[in-house]
Amino acid sequence: MTVTSTLSAHLESVRRDLMTGVSFMIPFVTVGGVFLAVARLVGEAGALEQPGTLAWFLAAIGRASLEFAVPVFGAYVAYAIADRPGLAPGFVLTALVQRGAIVEQAGLIVGLETGQTGAGYLGALGVGLLAGVTVAWAGNRDVPNAVEPLVPVFLVPVLVTGSLAPVALFVLAPPSAIALEWLTAVVRDAVGLEALAFGAVLGGMVAIDSGGPVNKIAYVFAVALLPDQIYAPMAAVMIAGMVPPLGLALSNAVAPQKYPDERYAQAKAAVPMGLSFVTEGAIPYVTADPERVLPGVVVGSAAAAGLAMWLGVTMPAPHGGILVVILSNSPALFLVCLALGTALTATTVTMLKPDYVDTDDAVATAQKND
Repeated sequence: MTVTSTLSAHLESVRRDLMTGVSFMIPFVTVGGVFLAVARLVGEAGALEQPGTLAWFLAAIGRASLEFAVPVFGAYVAYAIADRPGLAPGFVLTALVQRGAIVEQAGLIVGLETGQTGAGYLGALGVGLLAGVTVAWAGNRDVPNAVEPLVPVFLVPVLVTGSLAPVALFVLAPPSAIALEWLTAVVRDAVGLEALAFGAVLGGMVAIDSGGPVNKIAYVFAVALLPDQIYAPMAAVMIAGMVPPLGLALSNAVAPQKYPDERYAQAKAAVPMGLSFVTEGAIPYVTADPERVLPGVVVGSAAAAGLAMWLGVTMPAPHGGILVVILSNSPALFLVCLALGTALTATTVTMLKPDYVDTDDAVATAQKND
């Protein structure tokens, strides 16, 4: 096996591990974001901090769910590598590096000033990968038959958690916390053309692989900012993820001669998927004609996301699509950005694609003419 193929295999493995962590994390983030958003809708200014109010209880549910989201992400990255024995070390170590006070003290010991910032999703990914690889290695060691039943439920979780805690605290957590704090500051201060460019990059990432690893990196980045009440990137990512299926379905509807007949059924399925923020609805179109479809979806999503960031559109919920538009600070602008991105994708793809010609029909016609 060549170096290139080996590297490719490792990257594909990391992608699968990342996707596993994200898939288990999303329900926690969804519950947290929605309950916090509803708390802000039903409560007046400051009500979230007033014990005993409805808004306070709703916010407590949301914050509890978001607090678990990052450790769940790290735990299931480890689980993807090492199965159940990786869960406890992944969860405990990831939760540990999210505690700002602990990370701050660890940073001071190694000479880095982190402030009261946890390691976030960057740290969770590093810890999850490290825990999973270590647990998988430890679980394959030869041990006496008498202690073998204790390996997955006692020896490996305890020993791996204890041995990796210093690495997680003193090596991984401080630089991850510093990077997270810097990124948060950059996004929070982005306005005007900076916000436009930033949103366009996020939108392009969301559309480029229709729900693949690049898409998930952009999504996780936006989700990571929600606990800090930075909601504009989430709106940009959600709009960008809705545009490709809707834009391609619209193109199919207005120019059916450019698509095979069977694609029409996929267009009807793509509409609810797009409205639900399921970018994978674009996959049949992209895989059938990537050279013409990809430019259209990237342009449409990048434009829509950039415009949303520039206009300051926000979205506190990490999922839901059209069902959570009401939670945006401006539902009307959210829908305007979505409509413009959808129209731009449909127009671009329709212009790039030639009329569809059935290969079998073309051959039959040529033979008949001969």
